[in-house]
Amino acid sequence: MAEPVLRITSARKRFGAVEALAGLSLSLGAGEWVGLLGPNGAGKSTLMHAIAGLLPLDAGRLELFGHSADRIGSGGGGNDRLGFVPQEIALYPLLTTEQNLQVFGRLHGLRRSDLEQQVTWALQWTGLAGRARTCAGELSGGMKRRLNIACGVLHRPQLVLLDEPTVGVDPQGRQRIWEMLTELRQEGAALIQSTHELDQVETRCDRMLILDHGQIIAAGAVDELIAKTLGGQAVLHLQCDQPLRGLLSRPDFEIDGNSLRGALHDVAIELPAILAEVHTAGLEILGVHVERPSLESVFTHLTGRELRE
Repeated sequence: MAEPVLRITSARKRFGAVEALAGLSLSLGAGEWVGLLGPNGAGKSTLMHAIAGLLPLDAGRLELFGHSADRIGSGGGGNDRLGFVPQEIALYPLLTTEQNLQVFGRLHGLRRSDLEQQVTWALQWTGLAGRARTCAGELSGGMKRRLNIACGVLHRPQLVLLDEPTVGVDPQGRQRIWEMLTELRQEGAALIQSTHELDQVETRCDRMLILDHGQIIAAGAVDELIAKTLGGQAVLHLQCDQPLRGLLSRPDFEIDGNSLRGALHDVAIELPAILAEVHTAGLEILGVHVERPSLESVFTHLTGRELRE
């Protein structure tokens, strides 16, 4: 098997009484796109900063491209193949779009012969060619985000860390960013992305890592996580014209006036029986919705908290 681009073993990091990373281990393969999920304080940003070499680990081992790299540049040899896109906009607002790309290209060590070519590529890739001479401070929020990403990957790294790359961006801007990230992955880059947009990572990422209290509490593709945690159960939402109290007295059903919510383990068998029982009781069914278990329901089941907390 090919050497992982990233391997972390028993990583620990403490800030005073808070253990931000509590023996966390993970491995990432070339070209893999991983979604990093967790409530606030779970350790996501600490993990990102440790991989990027901005925070030394208290204990554990971090390897990039097969080399020890507890801090990038301290013998790891992988800093030129790593890209980091922070959640905060990290641009020079008084420099133009093109000048920002040139500065970050030089910081990434691009040679003069490659720099012009990469800047041209980045302007086209981000859709900002028409704003090349606009000061970064005058760009819209979505444009700044796209430029922020481009500045972090101008050297075409093989591993890219993205901390909430679409936060505060309108739907059209988010879509363009997702397209950009898909292109990066298609070119062979491995991506680790923290995000709150579960509907997007659910369809794009190969694997999810759910963090809580500094540990990975679940990992796998969405279907795997659902099977391991919630099984095949679906959620029924039923709305009637009259109160449902006294009907369908099952412990896994919640009745609130005319509405019902509950788990179905076998939709094909259970749903027709429920509808028949409601109809026999003389109630009119105003609406029926069966919801497949989602990544968000898995997250809430595992952490007991909403992702937005």
